[in-house]
Amino acid sequence: MINELILYGDVQEHATLKNLNTYHIGGTAEYLITPNSIKDLISILKILKDNNIKYFILGNGSNIVLNSREFKGAVIHLSKLNGIEVHPDMEMIYAEAGVMLPKLVSEMVNNSLTGLEFASGIPGTVGGGIYGNAGAYNACLMDYVSSVTVLDENYDIKVLEHEDIEYSYRTTSFKEDKKYIIVAAKFFLKKGDKQGSLEIIENRRQRRVESQPLEFPSAGSVFRNPEGDFAGRLIESCGLKGYHIGDAEVSLKHANFIVNKGKATSEDVYKLINYVHKVVLDKTNVDLVIEQEFIDWE
Repeated sequence: MINELILYGDVQEHATLKNLNTYHIGGTAEYLITPNSIKDLISILKILKDNNIKYFILGNGSNIVLNSREFKGAVIHLSKLNGIEVHPDMEMIYAEAGVMLPKLVSEMVNNSLTGLEFASGIPGTVGGGIYGNAGAYNACLMDYVSSVTVLDENYDIKVLEHEDIEYSYRTTSFKEDKKYIIVAAKFFLKKGDKQGSLEIIENRRQRRVESQPLEFPSAGSVFRNPEGDFAGRLIESCGLKGYHIGDAEVSLKHANFIVNKGKATSEDVYKLINYVHKVVLDKTNVDLVIEQEFIDWE
């Protein structure tokens, strides 16, 4: 089977996943496969199906908590699905799922388009960002998505238009029903001013540096903000800033971030997230919704 797979991408056996997620935690994958293209991804998926091997699709690993055990199957890393086509005259960008969001924003600005400046500091991919409707500063990706190219249950290519996709704050129908694999998307934008966009991006960068614990590995906001309030404020009000389990710690800088102070394990992060959730519920009666996704290998 490996001899078949290597025709369509890079294949590693028993590969560590610690460098493929922003917490820098997790175990290994029985197979770690990096397809060369969307077409090769389809071939890989069909081989895995024929051999009854389960798989997990991985982008930049920026909103997930990986398990520390070995994944008995294939982790498919989409980093080579990084094609971008910019069409300034049509005010549109086409990007494959593995494109990093800061790269997408950079291409947008360089072509004097505007709309996605808010995503310049989100350490995720186009695919992962759409999957979870990533956002910041009261804006979200799905508000700018024209269409999403997916693979269906039979690994056939299908294009879903904006109106075909249900979405709300930090979630989409892709997250609720995992029958599709996101492989690319088109974004509708507007004519912009390059210098104005760069100033917005720099302002947002400074705000992140001042308010977020960027010096430690994390996976961004742990909980969704409840309506009319902020998860970080609620967590801080419960005296949880600095609380830690092992090397997983509620950030002293922003209470809605959990950081890896060095040697945190998957279990440390998992236990701490659930502990914070319980304490906030007990003390404030607010049932915070966990934004990060636990990837269970069983």
